[in-house]
Amino acid sequence: MRHAKKKLQLNRFTSWHDATIKSLARSIIISESIKTTLHRAKAARQMVEKLITLAKTNNLFSRRQAQKLLGEHKLVNLLFNEIGPRFSKRQSGFTRIIGLGKRRGDNAEMVIFEFTEIKKKEAKALKHAKEVKEAPAQEEKQESKEEVIKDRPEKSKKPQTKFITGIRSIFKKKSDSL
Repeated sequence: MRHAKKKLQLNRFTSWHDATIKSLARSIIISESIKTTLHRAKAARQMVEKLITLAKTNNLFSRRQAQKLLGEHKLVNLLFNEIGPRFSKRQSGFTRIIGLGKRRGDNAEMVIFEFTEIKKKEAKALKHAKEVKEAPAQEEKQESKEEVIKDRPEKSKKPQTKFITGIRSIFKKKSDSL
């Protein structure tokens, strides 16, 4: 009997299911917020919470366990150096799932799966500062591109091949006369 062995399979084989969850965990560590389906987010939540708990302890054994799950040294460093210390005061609830509505094609429930503590304020401030500094430089670049485009000689259009006109005559509708 399968008592207390419920697992979100995502309608996949075991290896495919594991690969999907690992991919989602990697994505959320890199970008801190991803858009996915509700069931995928619920399935990946368990692994992400486990990884953050490992990152809070920050010892060699924890790093090796995270390396086994993530498989990439840069992601392990990012997890232990930036994400783990952010959640040092928190016991649980490292991620949240925010509903977006249904996807148009297959009516799947879409959500935003993200960390509860995101460094968006600092990132927005840095992005705004870069935009202010780069704004005059971008205007100069746009002007120079316009000048280059004006200096180029115009290319003559190639005549349409007879292949396309031949296809048109094959598929041309014949008028129905009654």
